[in-house]
Amino acid sequence: MMLELVSKWLEYINVESTSLTSLIVALTLILVIAILTHFLLHRILRRIVERLASRSKRVWNKALFEGKLFNHFAFTIQAAIIQIQAGLWLESGSFSLLLITSATQLWMLLFGLLTLYSLLDALLELSRYSGLSKDLPLRGIFQGLKLISALIITVLAISVLIGKSPVILISGLGAMTAVLLLVFKDPIMGLVAGIQLSANRMLAVGDWLEMPKYGADGDVVDITLTTVKVQNWDHTITTVPTYALISDSFKNWRGMQDSGGRRIMRSIRIDASSVHFLTEEETQHLRKANLLSGYIESRLDEIKRYNEEQKADLSSRINGRRLTNLGTFRAYLTAYLKAHSGIHQDMTLMVRQLEPTSDGIPLQVYAFTNTTAWVLYESIQGDIFDHIVAVVPEFGLRLHQTPTGHDFRQLTQLTPSERKPTDQSATTAKTPVAEAQES
Repeated sequence: MMLELVSKWLEYINVESTSLTSLIVALTLILVIAILTHFLLHRILRRIVERLASRSKRVWNKALFEGKLFNHFAFTIQAAIIQIQAGLWLESGSFSLLLITSATQLWMLLFGLLTLYSLLDALLELSRYSGLSKDLPLRGIFQGLKLISALIITVLAISVLIGKSPVILISGLGAMTAVLLLVFKDPIMGLVAGIQLSANRMLAVGDWLEMPKYGADGDVVDITLTTVKVQNWDHTITTVPTYALISDSFKNWRGMQDSGGRRIMRSIRIDASSVHFLTEEETQHLRKANLLSGYIESRLDEIKRYNEEQKADLSSRINGRRLTNLGTFRAYLTAYLKAHSGIHQDMTLMVRQLEPTSDGIPLQVYAFTNTTAWVLYESIQGDIFDHIVAVVPEFGLRLHQTPTGHDFRQLTQLTPSERKPTDQSATTAKTPVAEAQES
C-alpha cells in the first residue's frame, strides 16, 4: 500500500514512476525518518532523562540513566523503527528489503546485548548500596550472564547472516561441545564455583581471606567470574582462581568479625625452678594487691579447713595444702583479665597451664578482645603482656629464657673465685672413685 502511495505521489509531481525512482524515494524516506528519530531520542529525550537523573536524589535513577543504558536502548529502538519502515516502504522479497532487514537485525542484536550489559552494570551498582553484593558474588554471576548472552547473540547473528534457523546451528554445536568446554573451562568452573560460594555463604566482598597457598591474606575486594581479588595487608593485590576456593581450603575470618571479639592465645614460659610454696612474708605482700586480696583470703580459709579436717602434719612441706606462687599468679592474671576494659567478658576467658617442656612451664592467656580492629587488637594484647612480664617477679617467679651471647660474655668476665660456689650445700660430693684416686 505504501508503494502505491509513492507511485501516486511521483505521478502527482510529474515524475515517471519506475522501480528505481520508487526505491530512491523509499530509501530517502527511511533515511529522513531515521535521522529525525535519532535527533529526537539522542538530542532531546536523552538529555531530558539525564538532566532529571542528575537532579534526582534517588540512587536507582542515577544508576539507570546516568550510564549508557538509555543510549544503547535508543539505538535498539532506532533499528526496530528502520526495519518496520523497510517493511512498509520497500517491495516484499526485494534485495534492498533483505539487505536492510539483515542489517537492522544485526544492529538490534548488538545493541540489545549492549543494553543488557548496561542493565547488569546498573544493577551491580545498585547492589553496592543495598549491601547485597556482600552476601552474593553478583559480579561473577553477572559476568556469567554476559558470557551466556554473548554466545546466544553470536548464534543468532550467524543464523541471520546465513539465513538459517538458529535451531540448526544449536543442534550442530553438539559436535563442538568438547572444544567449547576446553576453551571456556575457567569461566564455566568459575561460574559454578561462584554459585556454590554464594549458595553456601562461604565468601563475600569485604571478608578477610587467608589462603597461604596463593599468598593471599587480606580483604576480598572483588569476586569475578574467573578470579577473586584480595588486597593484602601490605597493600599488594593477589588474584586467586575462583574454582580454587572450592577445590582448596581457605580461612575466612568473617565469623571473628561478626562475633565482635578477636582471640588472644599467647603463652609465657615460667622457669620451673622458680615455682615454690608461698611463705608467710610473700603471702602478706601479695595480700596488698587489690585483685588478689579476696582470692587469698578465701583460699587460705579453704586450705585451713582442709588441713584441719585431714589433720595434716604441716611441719613437713609435703603434707597438706598450701598456696603456690604459680597458682596465685594464674589467679591474679584471671582477675586482671576480668577487670580489663579491652577484654570481651561474654566470651571464653581463662589462664591455663600447658604441658611443661625443656623450655619451661607454658602459661597461656586465652581470651577475646572486645574489638576486631587489627591495630586496637594488637595494642590491647601488647599492653596485657607488657604488664604480665613486668609483674612476674612480684610472685617470686622467673621467665624462662635461653642464654644469649651477653650472658656468656658476663660469665667469661667473672674471676675464678667469683665462679666458685659460696654456699656449702652447693659443693659437689666426691664420688667413691674420686676418693680412691686421692688415697
